[in-house]
Amino acid sequence: MYKSLSKNISELKSITYNSADFTVRNIELTDKEKTKAAVITIEGMCDKEGIAIAIINPLINADYEKHKKENLYEYIKSSVLSASELVEIDTFNQVMTFSMSGFAVVAVDGSSKMLAIGIQGFSFRSVSSPETEVIQRGPREGFVEPLRINMTMIRRRIKNPDLVFETLEAGDVSKTQMCICYLKSAVSDDILNELRKRLKQTSLSTVMGAGYLVPFLEENNRRSLFSAIGVTERPDTVCGKITEGRIAIIIDGTPSVLTVPHLFVEKFQSVDDYSNRPFYASFTRILKYISFLVAVYLPGLYTAFAAFHPDYFPAMLLQNIITSVSKTPLPVGLEVFLILFIYEVMREAGLRIPRPLGHAVSIVGALVIGEAAVSAGIIGSPTLMVVAIAAICSYVIPELYPAITVARLLLIVVGAIFGLWGIVLLSCVYLVIMCSKTSFGVPYMTPITPFSKKNMRDVFIRSDWKNLSKFTQKVQNLKGTKGAEDEIQE
Repeated sequence: MYKSLSKNISELKSITYNSADFTVRNIELTDKEKTKAAVITIEGMCDKEGIAIAIINPLINADYEKHKKENLYEYIKSSVLSASELVEIDTFNQVMTFSMSGFAVVAVDGSSKMLAIGIQGFSFRSVSSPETEVIQRGPREGFVEPLRINMTMIRRRIKNPDLVFETLEAGDVSKTQMCICYLKSAVSDDILNELRKRLKQTSLSTVMGAGYLVPFLEENNRRSLFSAIGVTERPDTVCGKITEGRIAIIIDGTPSVLTVPHLFVEKFQSVDDYSNRPFYASFTRILKYISFLVAVYLPGLYTAFAAFHPDYFPAMLLQNIITSVSKTPLPVGLEVFLILFIYEVMREAGLRIPRPLGHAVSIVGALVIGEAAVSAGIIGSPTLMVVAIAAICSYVIPELYPAITVARLLLIVVGAIFGLWGIVLLSCVYLVIMCSKTSFGVPYMTPITPFSKKNMRDVFIRSDWKNLSKFTQKVQNLKGTKGAEDEIQE
């Protein structure tokens, strides 16, 4: 930057193309030479009252008589401004980055450096309960959009100097700030270095959400329906994963936080599992696995059995299915596919339309897909019941809903064309892809495969906290001992 204040301001206005929200508050200092100064802000990003009290008033009322013009900048930096967050900057790019992040930049004529003062005051959504991860027992706090507030919510729960935050920047155009968070005593250095490498290699012009980064962080992402990157809106969930050695990626502007490495079994775990007693938590955990299998396989198996293997149905049930199918004009496979298609259309409509119209969609759906369609003989009642059960089961694990939807449709297609053997073959393909998948070098299906007996205590059956806490205690005892690092990481 130049030593001339007027040149610096002109250059900044040129960089921003005289944008309407780029504001400059000119100030005349009370020294003998009436030195010029300026406070540079982006309108709407700073607290106006805070700027007046913490910056403009001290600059105007300070005594500069005993200081020469060449020393005014140092005097202002050390004795006039008393802000808790004060950063010295010396490039135009830094000025734009800090000002667009809610900092007020103070420039003094005669100095090629400026001072960025943290006085953010932009509007944001208050901390509230996350809508996508509802629990019965536990904290009601969810992440919000500002990065610093999300960092604070994690720090408030883990008061440990080993908790480290590293800030990075993503997006050549958006310049989005993000932060990786980890526990130094628990994280794997290899995974941490690999994450830094992948984030630096991200070739994106804009990053507006967590989903933008997932394809760059995930391995073999095009061959698998299931994501190996965890996504959550709950600070307590993130803190639990951090203490287990995982790394959280917080992105400014989105309430969703990414966690790596992420395993398949984690999609069936929730905060409620660890708040309830083990026997009930184990029951709900098993219920989730059963619901997942029902949601994925039930429509496909029904299609395959009805089309190719009717002898697999019990006699009484077979008679009802034959009667129902004979009255409908469509083949079973097309019938199931049609109902699922209409269901997905109505689900998307329910998500996108204004809330006052949501009840209307529910009523129309119940009339059209329910009673009217069955009475008109367009679809059979057994088919409708199968699809309804699968749809309800798919909502038991919301995080897996996209993968369940695609996997279910593929199984219906192969079931209608090849029967049961097509479903078996496609299931083998799913298993091979999932078992070969890794998340930052960690097998995605751990601890099921490769099998680990001691780590199965929190997969299908949730052990009590006495057994779960033994691992943490063991790590604490191993710290500082010879050869402990490899055992802790394992």
